[in-house]
Order: sequence, then C-alpha cells, then structure tokens
Amino acid sequence: MIGDLIGRPGREALERVLPALKDERGIDFVTANGENVAGGMGLTASTADAMRKAGVDVITSGNHIWDKREMYAQLEHDDHILRPHNYGSDGVPGRGWGIFHTADGTEVAVLNFQGRTYMTPIENPFTEFDRLIDEAGEPLPPIRLVDFHCELTSEKNAFGIYLDGRASVVVGTHTHVPTADERIMPKGTAYQSDLGMVGPIHSVIGFDPATVIPRFLNGLPTRFEVGSGPVMFNSLLADIDRRTGRALGVERVQREVEV
Repeated sequence: MIGDLIGRPGREALERVLPALKDERGIDFVTANGENVAGGMGLTASTADAMRKAGVDVITSGNHIWDKREMYAQLEHDDHILRPHNYGSDGVPGRGWGIFHTADGTEVAVLNFQGRTYMTPIENPFTEFDRLIDEAGEPLPPIRLVDFHCELTSEKNAFGIYLDGRASVVVGTHTHVPTADERIMPKGTAYQSDLGMVGPIHSVIGFDPATVIPRFLNGLPTRFEVGSGPVMFNSLLADIDRRTGRALGVERVQREVEV
C-alpha cells in the first residue's frame, strides 16, 4: 500500500520504483493513493492510467478526488478508482470499495474511508464500515485493505483499533508524513497511522516551500506548486494469510529516488 503520490515527481518515482520492487519482494497486489497526482491536487484519467501501467491495481483517494471535474464521469465507469465510501451514494459519483483479484485469482477487498475531524462532515466512517460489512450481499473476502484518509492521528488510531480483526490492513493517508507505528494489532490487523507520501523530500508535504511558507508568515493565500528534487517513496508491505485474512508480517518500505 503506497502513500499519496504528489504531482509529476510522485508519478515518476512510482514508475521507477514499483515494477522492480514487485519483482524483488514478490508483491501480489498494490494500492496507491492518487488524489494529489495531477499537478498536486486531484486525479485525471491520464494520470490514473499512468499509475495503473506502473503496476498499481487499485487507486484510492480522499477529499481531493473532486478537484478535477473530469473524474466525476471517470469514477462512474472505472471500478479500479475509489473515492471515500462514507460520502454516501445520494448524487455522489463512484464507489468506495470493491472486490479485486491478484494474478492467481485470490480475492481482495479494498475499502476507502475518510475522517471527519477538521474535514468535510460526511457520514460516520465507523458506522458506515459496520453497515457495509453487515449489509453486503455476500461476506467480503478475508483479505480486506483499508485506506483511511484522515487528518487526525487519534481518529486514525481509533479507526484502526475499531477495525482490528475485521480488516487485514488499515493505513492512514492525507497528512503526507510517514509514522513509525506500523504493527500488527492483537486481533491480526496490520496498522500504520500514515503511509507518508511519494513526493519531494525537500518540500512542505510535497509542495515548493517558496509557495507555502508565506502563508505562515503573513496568512495571505498563495498558490501551491509541487516541489522538486529527490523523491521519497513511502509504502507499507504486508504479508497476509490468504485463508484467514490475518496479517502475518508488516514492514515499511522506503526508497529515495532521483527524478
């Protein structure tokens, strides 16, 4: 599971790292958060296609999935791009979860949720997860990967604990800074509060400091621009029991990439 890709540098780093990493580590299935890959804000059909060609099986997202209007129609017919499930279904395009397959046919459920604290007050992710599990026409497959796009570490932590034993992996995205708390929880769910980003190292969460720091000096709005220079590729590798869905191992995988 790969963190938020930031603009062209993030996409190019993905293209350089992922194919070899999949071969090196025998990786069967890949998710990546793509909501910031199109110029730093949003996703487009072409950038989504580039991610898929690089080896991403499912693209997850968050609040910025709505930044590019072309994605509204794209979400309706591309099952491999998810938006947060708890936006609901009343007039909201796309879907927040799906069942996919590894190369050998193993079923994998990928679920995308968004937090509410300091974010859009959408449906409750905790109760929406319960409703999804309870009301699914058939039980979800044992392997369940959850991207929780959320502002607060405490909300992410609470969500991970709430899902322990009911998901294989729960990871946080959105804050772009990786946390060092990866672990397997008591009931078998692998967890990390935030994957971090695939974006320029010498930046402010992926953006050029010259376009961000003035906001902290005088409070005036500025137009953020994607940073440059070497990129840090942040991800989490989980080993999962195909039969039970329990995590057997978890490891942060980071690579510094020149783009």
